[in-house]
Amino acid sequence: MDALERAQEILAACDAMVRADMPCDCVLWDAHTHLGDDIDGMAGRLDELTAMLDANGFGGAFSFCLDEPDRAPAFRAANDRTLAHAAADPRIVPFARLDLDDHPLEEAVRCLDLGARGIKLHPRAQRFSVGDERLAPVFALALERRVPILIHGGRGLPPIADHLAALVERYGGVQLIIAHAGIADMAGLAARFGGVPGVFFDTSVWSAIDLLDLFRQVSPEQVLFATDYPYGRLPNALLLALRTARLSGLDETQIRWMLGGTAAAIAHGDPVPPPTPPRGLTALVQPLTFARITQYVSMATPLLWMRQPDAAGGLGLAVNAALAEHAHIEEAGMIRDALVTAAELWHRSDEIADGPERRVAGDHAKWLVHVAGTLAATTRA
Repeated sequence: MDALERAQEILAACDAMVRADMPCDCVLWDAHTHLGDDIDGMAGRLDELTAMLDANGFGGAFSFCLDEPDRAPAFRAANDRTLAHAAADPRIVPFARLDLDDHPLEEAVRCLDLGARGIKLHPRAQRFSVGDERLAPVFALALERRVPILIHGGRGLPPIADHLAALVERYGGVQLIIAHAGIADMAGLAARFGGVPGVFFDTSVWSAIDLLDLFRQVSPEQVLFATDYPYGRLPNALLLALRTARLSGLDETQIRWMLGGTAAAIAHGDPVPPPTPPRGLTALVQPLTFARITQYVSMATPLLWMRQPDAAGGLGLAVNAALAEHAHIEEAGMIRDALVTAAELWHRSDEIADGPERRVAGDHAKWLVHVAGTLAATTRA
């Protein structure tokens, strides 16, 4: 069988694993998706996103534009496209993306008047500090209009917890979603916001270790499932969220809220569940072979994202480790198949001239490595 066909079979098997582990009658909602074209070359398409929602029975998705080439002035054109996408499919809940250097309040009011139901802020991409006083009227508007703010909390930021806490305290009752599990300042954000009603963290991260640490520190009811489409995909994102939630000890009701119930309530203006104490691990105990695989996958992943050859040899080491006999038969088999196929696809992508075929091979390699890394990190010894 061709490597790409094998990759699709492995991802289908992963999808079946996820579906078997899903709580009955679960509402699914994606709290973080993008539509448009980013200056980094990534693209999110409405037909692809809606096909993903259809195939997995999602009730809706919060969506906003990327860092678009035509973002000036004020993300106006890109925000209009987001509103048009929402008009085409009512499951798309449109958020207005703002640039603090370009009439942010005026653009927010314009978009909210046209039907936007949230605000997106990206301090790294738009190069502003979370301590910038120009955020104050934006938070005031979100509180007045009763719409959530979703703010980038991932890589590329200094500590942001104190500044965000000051804004949330100043505008009590505002709803805030911190993207990417707040990994930029997780300890600080969890210390300031753990158990605080109206403040949430989304699950759009790559590493299972990050989510396990988040569940250890914040209420399960504060966590919202998210893919970060088109950067994140299904079934990978669901596998990551479910495996880490199960390992952290969340019960069926808490998993239902996390996978979509809470985000749907936010979208509809309904009450959200009150925060309960964190339920997570204080230590991670992996089979040693799987710990080695986790380490080697971490070596390989940045090169995969940058579409570079496996110069450090991380994926090769992960493949060799996965070939060992192991007691965890189901996980070990899928890890092994995913890594062997990913290695073949990555090698193939190195030999193909840049274009759609190379991107497809590289993307499937990346998703397979992510599946392997997630399974390795979430399998207990």
